[in-house]
Amino acid sequence: MPVAPLKELVDEALAKGYAVPAINVVDELSLRAVVDAAVELRSPLIVQTSVKTVKSVGRDVLKAMFDATVAPEPVPVALHLDHCPDREVISSCLAAGWNSVLFDASALPVEENQRQTVEVVAEARKYGAHVEGEIEGITGVEDGVGSDTESERQSLAVATRFVETTGVDVFAPAIGNAHGIYRSTPELDSQRITDLVAATGIPMALHGGSGLTPEQFRDLIGRGCAKVNISTALKVAYMKSSLEHLEEARAKDKWDPPTLFRNIHAAVKAMAVEYIEIFGSGGHA
Repeated sequence: MPVAPLKELVDEALAKGYAVPAINVVDELSLRAVVDAAVELRSPLIVQTSVKTVKSVGRDVLKAMFDATVAPEPVPVALHLDHCPDREVISSCLAAGWNSVLFDASALPVEENQRQTVEVVAEARKYGAHVEGEIEGITGVEDGVGSDTESERQSLAVATRFVETTGVDVFAPAIGNAHGIYRSTPELDSQRITDLVAATGIPMALHGGSGLTPEQFRDLIGRGCAKVNISTALKVAYMKSSLEHLEEARAKDKWDPPTLFRNIHAAVKAMAVEYIEIFGSGGHA
């Protein structure tokens, strides 16, 4: 199936009360695993790539892997560039076929962020692509982007004006969520999601999804988080399954890379299946 428009995926999810999993992949193996999970449960999917992954794998190689993996499958999948503060990388990925980007200018003053986001939205529209915006940094560093210091939350009026002025398709607010591993269950400002959806009419993106409880997910999805980002959970599943298999291989002194790949695939796919079931997106493809 051709790359799916992100706006169509999240707008339908908002209308029907579920969320589309937006999962950051790191290579062909993790990409295949999350797509297989989506196919098995007939779920729409957003494949996300960080700037770090784009640079390490290579833009054209990454896009070719995406096309080869997704094109034969019957589920709609969008290709999203996550947390990108670099306008050149955004332009490069849009030109290569990414159909959604998060322009992360949260480190800039709101007015300058807004001015540049207007430009990014105009550029994306030339490619038929969509844009996610944010004005508050989500706590935590992810693939080299972000800060461990929580940024100031803007007022509802400021956030609404940003959405209306820029024309972004999805908005990512800070509600006490964080990238990385939570040391305890976070206290989230769920009401802010309700207020933002009512004021703007667009879907919200929930960042820092790895580690929230199923009850928190369902509450936030019911309030309008139609796109939920998962990154840390994939890395943990990938690395822990690798470690377990390699320790077993060392104990047996038996070294067979294909069995390692199968183990990683199974662990990452199981992780994706779990989130698809929590988000309620299964059967909506």
